[in-house]
Amino acid sequence: MKNVYYLLLAIILTSCASNSQPADPVPEHETFTIQSQQVGEKRIINVWTPVDYKTSSDSLPVMYMADGGIKEDFPHIANTLAKLIKERKIKPLILVGIENTQRRRDLTGSTEVAKDKEIAPIVGGSEKFRTFIKDELFPEINKRYRTTNEKSIIGESASGLFVVETFFLTPDMFDNYIAFDPSLWWNNHYLIRTAKEHLAKFPITKKRIWFAGSNAEDISPFTKQLAGILKAENHPNIEWNYSEEPKEKHNTIFRATKEKAIVWTLNE
Repeated sequence: MKNVYYLLLAIILTSCASNSQPADPVPEHETFTIQSQQVGEKRIINVWTPVDYKTSSDSLPVMYMADGGIKEDFPHIANTLAKLIKERKIKPLILVGIENTQRRRDLTGSTEVAKDKEIAPIVGGSEKFRTFIKDELFPEINKRYRTTNEKSIIGESASGLFVVETFFLTPDMFDNYIAFDPSLWWNNHYLIRTAKEHLAKFPITKKRIWFAGSNAEDISPFTKQLAGILKAENHPNIEWNYSEEPKEKHNTIFRATKEKAIVWTLNE
């Protein structure tokens, strides 16, 4: 049974939501590569801008995402943002997608659990990946596009784990955080066990976090615990929203809740 359990965990960490869904139309976008010193490889970056970006002079907020390849979740989220902007449910923004190379390496923190380490040849690279985004990708995006200081990050499953980890470990990196079914079981649910400790050192700047939990038995207990901790701590600088989705599965929750997540998070 344990082998089956960890096989399922490996599938969850390996797959992003789009793998089990029909292919989305690929919107007009730009692609460039960046040689990262932090992760020691060339990374492909996809950037979507709203329809009026080229004809205006406005600077726009930026949303970042891992799982940001053309064959991953980038088209899905870009099309969703275009729809919400057209419907005037959110203000225009830029989407930056980071295409995966070694997903489980980049999106997981270090772990003391032996079985976690068996999921991939290399795990625990989230700190280097985060530094790549902050020190290398942020400046490149600001150089190439008209941007404001407002930044958001969105992710599902292992990418959601990375979102929540970033929220706790380097909260000033983004203003808004969105995590669908984050894999909070990682490293014996380390982020839940240390949440109060991190909240005690939280910055004075305002942050927003929206997260959701499906009926996945290895995830929902921990998303519920996170909601309970945030409620009990009642941090004055954190606005949060937990969407409990017992009717959704791990591979359906992203698409089922994406619009309400984005609308809530980006409308202050």
